Amino acid sequence: MMHPDATHTGKPPMTSPSQRLDRALEQVQQQRRRLLGALGAPALLALPGCASPWPAVFEPVDASGRAAAAALLAASAQAHGIGALRQLQDLSISYSGEWRGLINRLQPALVDERFRQASQERLLPREGLVAQAHRGTGGAKQVVRRSPAATPGDVRVWFNGEEALATEPRAAAALVVDGYSLFLLGPMWLADRAVPVALGGTETVDGHACDIIYLRLAPGLGLAGSDRVALFIDRDDKLMRRVRFTLDGLGSTIGAVAEVETFDFIDLHGVRWPTRFFERIVKPFRLAVHDWRLTGLDVNRGMTTAELLGPSFTGAAVAPAAALAASAVRSSRR
Repeated sequence: MMHPDATHTGKPPMTSPSQRLDRALEQVQQQRRRLLGALGAPALLALPGCASPWPAVFEPVDASGRAAAAALLAASAQAHGIGALRQLQDLSISYSGEWRGLINRLQPALVDERFRQASQERLLPREGLVAQAHRGTGGAKQVVRRSPAATPGDVRVWFNGEEALATEPRAAAALVVDGYSLFLLGPMWLADRAVPVALGGTETVDGHACDIIYLRLAPGLGLAGSDRVALFIDRDDKLMRRVRFTLDGLGSTIGAVAEVETFDFIDLHGVRWPTRFFERIVKPFRLAVHDWRLTGLDVNRGMTTAELLGPSFTGAAVAPAAALAASAVRSSRR
């Protein structure tokens, strides 16, 4: 016996949640395109509800204000363990996380959800060299980023062994590498850079009263010419609890602002490492986008530059980062 056809009964055809989501997204994109056409991108970012998350005056007026901000940045770097970090030859890191909601459809090049689900990362801090091996349903993605101090550096990207030469995937990969270095190392990643800094009041982050340091990076994150960054430094232990940053290193994210909060610090090798991260978009709208964890960490394998430069790790870089003990992470929660 045939089932009644919705067309014959006068009822609308059934649609799945995925189809309804696709339809809603298309409507949003159509509205966005109409606004962009009528106003231009800069005007869109100035619409009500998109107020700037930065102070009207970025630079402190007096030298004492600059000195106080620089002193707090240095104190935070010390609290994180910059002295011990400078003694490390190499770092091996692993992450695992989940992307939320609509962000992959809004920023597919940056999120790259089919590849960026779990990752292994290798760092040679003294050389300004970072290599990442991402894995996901799409296969393997390898990134090599060289960024010596105060230079924009360069980046190479491979998808399943084939190098990507287009601008967008390279710019997105460079932005991700620099962002993850900032999230993991916080003020330690900034300590040796000559950047203008300013104090910006106090804000509470996850129950922690924090002093805010504003600074301008030039060159910026990834391949950006410059970026603004705000560090939220815990008044009690001087740890970075949140970092806010512009995303001007990728054409599709120019003018956007995001922030990452850090949790569950552990002490290893003389350094305080955050092990849990949460990211949200702040501008042009607020949206939770990413949760991830530090799952492995070991140091001083004796890795060489040559072992990191190709489309896959070789030699001492191959073995996964040593897994973090769950008990150590649990005991660190505050």
